Amino acid sequence: MKQILNQTFDGERALYALRDAEVENCRFIGPADGESAFKEAEDVVVKGCDFHLRYPFWHTARAQLCSIQMHEGCRAPLWYAKDISIERSVLHGPKALRECENIAIRSSDVSSVEFGWFCRGVAVEDTSFAGEYLFLHAKDLTLRNVTLKGKYSFQYCENIEIHDSFLDTKDAFWESKNVTVYNSTVRGEYLAWYAKNIRFVNCKLAGTQPLCYAQGVVLENCTMEGCDFSFEYSQVRCAVEGKIDSVKNPLAGSTVVADEIGEIILDENRRDGGNLEITCRKNENT
Repeated sequence: MKQILNQTFDGERALYALRDAEVENCRFIGPADGESAFKEAEDVVVKGCDFHLRYPFWHTARAQLCSIQMHEGCRAPLWYAKDISIERSVLHGPKALRECENIAIRSSDVSSVEFGWFCRGVAVEDTSFAGEYLFLHAKDLTLRNVTLKGKYSFQYCENIEIHDSFLDTKDAFWESKNVTVYNSTVRGEYLAWYAKNIRFVNCKLAGTQPLCYAQGVVLENCTMEGCDFSFEYSQVRCAVEGKIDSVKNPLAGSTVVADEIGEIILDENRRDGGNLEITCRKNENT
């Protein structure tokens, strides 16, 4: 395997179509301000490198990125890339991952607006995220031990599985499909509106007006904090520990069980007159 060590590159396509190479302790910065350093590269290992320039890994395949730093000027670094592993790295440029396939991210720090758009097959472990519109229109995502701070995450996504994570994100899972979240905390307003087939197991949910206009909502052994006007015009099956602040106009056929419900609102605006079951364990009223 060819080795490239301890060099600085600033030219356009500096390592274009590189094959079977290891690049270590190099910097991509300088007055020429060149783009696309590794474009069309294949079977490369990149270690301990600093990236300040744009679009370094477009159309790259089978790459291992380890202990790299992508700074704010490193815009859209991975686009149309596939079979990439990223480990112990910092990704701080905008649009850091887009239209990519089969990506593994471990033990990394991601601060990137519009991260992960239209990606397929992304697995993330032990990683922190910050940014807006993370994973828009992405498919086949698995996240474990992830912390997330931002807005509008996982909108229009399909096939998501999340474990042991902390998500602080407004408008999460908007119109997403086939989502399961285990043993996690999800905080933020307007959770999962218009979602289909979304399930929370042993989770803590917090924020106003969650899970409205949704289909196939399941909550198992969850808690809900500050959740008013919950389940409006949704089809739900939920068992909640503790209190729900208020439940408003769930669809016929829904089942809502909680220790306490502050207010049950079934008003003239209900879309159907069918039966539903709402149970407060504390006073055994149904």
